[in-house]
Amino acid sequence: MEDGGSFEEKLFSNGDVYVGKIKGILPHGNGKYTWSDGTVYEGDWVDGKMTGKGLIIFPSGAKYEGEFSGGFLHGYGTLTTSNAGVYRGGWRMNAEHGIGRKEYPNSDVYEGLWREGIREGSGRYSWNNGNIYVGNWKNGTINGRGVMKWPNGDIFDGSWLNGHRHGSGVYRFADGELYIGTWSKGLKDGKGTFYPTGSKQPSLKKWCSSLNSENNGLVLNTEKHMAQKSKVKRSLSEKISRSSSSKSSHNLSHRSRTSSLDSSWGVKDPAGDCICHDSSTKSSQSFKEAQSDAPGNSTKVYEREYMQGVLIMERVRSYSEVSHPNKQQNKFSVKQVKKSTCIDIFGGRRSHFLKLNLQLGIRYTVGKITPVPARDVRSSDFGERARIRMYFPKEGSQLTPPHSSIDFYWKDYCPMVFRNLREMFKLDAAEYMMSICGDCGLRDISSPGKSGSIFFLSQDDRFVIKTLKKSELKVLLNMLPKYYYHVGHHENTLITKFFGVHRIKLRGGKKVRFVVMGNMFCTELHIHRRYDLKGSSHGRFTEKDKISSHTTLKDLDLKYEFHMDKKLRESLFKQISLDCTFLESQHIIDYSLLLGLHFRAPENLRALAEYPGSLQQQDSLSSGEDSVKEGDELILPKGLLLVAHEPGSVNTAPGPHIRGNTLRAYSIGDKEVDLLLPGTARLRVQLGVNMPAQATRKVQKDKVEASEIELFEVYDVVLYMGVIDILQEYNARKKIEHNIKSLQFDPMTISVVEPKLYAERFINFLDKKVFPETP
Repeated sequence: MEDGGSFEEKLFSNGDVYVGKIKGILPHGNGKYTWSDGTVYEGDWVDGKMTGKGLIIFPSGAKYEGEFSGGFLHGYGTLTTSNAGVYRGGWRMNAEHGIGRKEYPNSDVYEGLWREGIREGSGRYSWNNGNIYVGNWKNGTINGRGVMKWPNGDIFDGSWLNGHRHGSGVYRFADGELYIGTWSKGLKDGKGTFYPTGSKQPSLKKWCSSLNSENNGLVLNTEKHMAQKSKVKRSLSEKISRSSSSKSSHNLSHRSRTSSLDSSWGVKDPAGDCICHDSSTKSSQSFKEAQSDAPGNSTKVYEREYMQGVLIMERVRSYSEVSHPNKQQNKFSVKQVKKSTCIDIFGGRRSHFLKLNLQLGIRYTVGKITPVPARDVRSSDFGERARIRMYFPKEGSQLTPPHSSIDFYWKDYCPMVFRNLREMFKLDAAEYMMSICGDCGLRDISSPGKSGSIFFLSQDDRFVIKTLKKSELKVLLNMLPKYYYHVGHHENTLITKFFGVHRIKLRGGKKVRFVVMGNMFCTELHIHRRYDLKGSSHGRFTEKDKISSHTTLKDLDLKYEFHMDKKLRESLFKQISLDCTFLESQHIIDYSLLLGLHFRAPENLRALAEYPGSLQQQDSLSSGEDSVKEGDELILPKGLLLVAHEPGSVNTAPGPHIRGNTLRAYSIGDKEVDLLLPGTARLRVQLGVNMPAQATRKVQKDKVEASEIELFEVYDVVLYMGVIDILQEYNARKKIEHNIKSLQFDPMTISVVEPKLYAERFINFLDKKVFPETP
C-alpha cells in the first residue's frame, strides 16, 4: 500500500509510542506502535487504524501475523498463542471465520469451516487419543451427517446432534460386526439390524467411502487454500470495507478488542472446546454387540429394537429374509409411484423442479397476503374468486424473480382464509416461509399409503406437503367454511391442520395441486412406532417383510392397548366425538387416527445401558443363560410422572401440530399437568401431544414366532395422535360396488360405509380396542 505522509516518532501521554508514517495526527502508512502494557504492532495503518498486513505481539507471548482491517484481525492470518496453540486461516472482526486449521495446545487438530469463532459447516477433528471425526458441525458441536473413527478401528457413519449419535447410522466394529439402526442422544433407540462377524452383510460402499471421500475433500480444500494464500488474501482484502477517519484516542480502543483475543485463547480449555460425548474406549465398548455365533450360523442376522439403549426385542432371521424382501419392496414402491398422475410432469428432474416451484409460489403468496391488514373472513373469501394467480417465467418478470426451474402458472386458493388459519394456529408468517422456502429446501419422503401422492417435508420437519387429486381439492374447498368454524371453536381439535392450498400449472396444461399441513411427528421425543388406525379389518395389516423403522403400521398390526389417566381419556374421547360429528356432517369417511408411540425404557435398565458389561448381557438374548425363558414376564417400573403444570418450566411455544390448552389429570386432583421424564425432559401435556399412558401387550406368547423374543409385557409410552385423511367423501355407488365385490357386510370387514356408521365404528374401535377404560 502507499505510505503517504511524513515519517515521525510520536510519544503519547499514556506511555504509548508510535514510530512511522503519520497523516495529520494519525498513523497512516507503515509504522510500529508500542502500547504501555507491552503490546507491539508493526505493519500498515490507514487513518489511525491497523489496516493491511502486519504483525502484533501480545505481552503474554502470543502473536498474530496476517491481515487487519479497521483495527481488527480480518482477512487471512496466523495466530500463535502463548500455550503453543496455532490457528491459520480466515478471520472476521477478531474471530476465526471461513476455512482454517487450528492446532490446540493438547495436540487436538480441527481443519475445516468456521463461523464467527465457532466451528460451523464441514470439518475434520483429530483428537490426541487417535479419534477422528469428519463431517458437519453446528455451533461448535458435532451436528448433522458425519463419520467417527476410533483408534481400535470401529467406525460410525450417520447422523449426529449436539455431539451425540442421533438418527440413522451404521456402526462397523473392527472385528467385522455391523449394526445398522437408529440412535437417540447417543443411545440406540428404535429398530435396527445386527450382522455378526462372518455373516453376509449388505453392501456399504456408500457408507464406508464417505470417510475417505469427505476426509480427502476437506484436506485438499485446505491445502489449496494454504498454497494459494496470497490469492485468497487479495480477494479478502478487496472485500474489506474501510471505515472513515476518526480520532487517535478512539482508534486505539480497537486494540483492546484485539488483545482480548489472546486472553480468551489462554483461558479456554482446548479439550472442552470440542463438545463430543464419545470417548474412545467407553464408546466402543458401549456399542459392542456381544452376540457370538457358531460357525454354522454365519447366515443369521438379528433384527433388534432398543429403548434408550436397552434391548427390548430381538428376532433371529436369515440374511436372505432381510435382504431379498427389501428388493421386492423397492420394486413395488416404484410401480406405485408410476401410477401417480403428476409424477411424470417434470421429466427426469421432476422432484427438483416441483420443489423449486412450490417454494417460489409460497414465498410470493405469503409475502403478498401477510402485509394486508388483519380482518375477519367473509363469505367471499371462500368463493371462486378468492384466488391469487401469477405467472412465473424462467427469466423473471416485474413481479417475479428469475429462477432455475421451468415456466409455470401459480394459483393460491382462499389466501385470506389460510392466512387467518395460520394466525389462529399461532404460526408466524416469517417462520413459515423460512421453514418451507429457506435455502435448505424440501426433502422427499415416501408415501405411507396407496394414493400415489408425492410428499415433501420441510428441512426442520415442521411441515408436510402432499399432492392432491382434483376430487380431494374439491372436497377440501367445499368443507373449508365449516372447517374454519370447527377449528376456531375447538382449539383441542385433533383434525389435520391445513396451512395452505395451491396449484401449479405448466404451459402444456398439466396441473399439480397440493396442500401444506403440520407434521404431527415433529416432536421432542423419538417416535418408535407409527400406526394408521381406521377401526377396520379389511386389508388392515402390513406384511412383516415390508416393515422398517419408518413403516406406518395398521389396525391388525397393533398389539397393544393403552391405559391413561381418567381425565385425560375423557378429554380425548370428548374431542374425538366432536371431530367425528363434524366429519360426518361433511359426508367424510375413510379417515384415520394417526398414532405415534414413544416407548420409555425401564428406569432400572436404562442405567445398565451406561455400563458395557451390563449392556452385553442385554444384547445376548439368544444365547444360553441370558435368553428369556418361557413363562417369564418382566414388568416395567413406572417411569413417567404427572406433575402440576409450571409454564416457566416447559416449552409453551406453539408447534405446527400443537394448538390447545394444557390438559388436566384426575390423578393429581384435576389440575393442569406437565409430563416429567426422569433425566430427560419436562413436557407440556396437550390433547394428542405428550400424552402419557401405559401400553399392555395383547399378543399371546403362543402366537409369537419362536425366533422373536420380546422382553416386556407392559411399557410406559408417550402418545402423539391426530385425525388424518379427511378428504375422502362418501360415495354410495362406490360402497355398493365394493360390497358386491367383497361379499362381506360386516362393518369391521368393509372399508366403504356410510359416514354415520363409519364414525360409530371408528369411535367404538378406539374405545374398546385401543384406549379401553381402566377398571
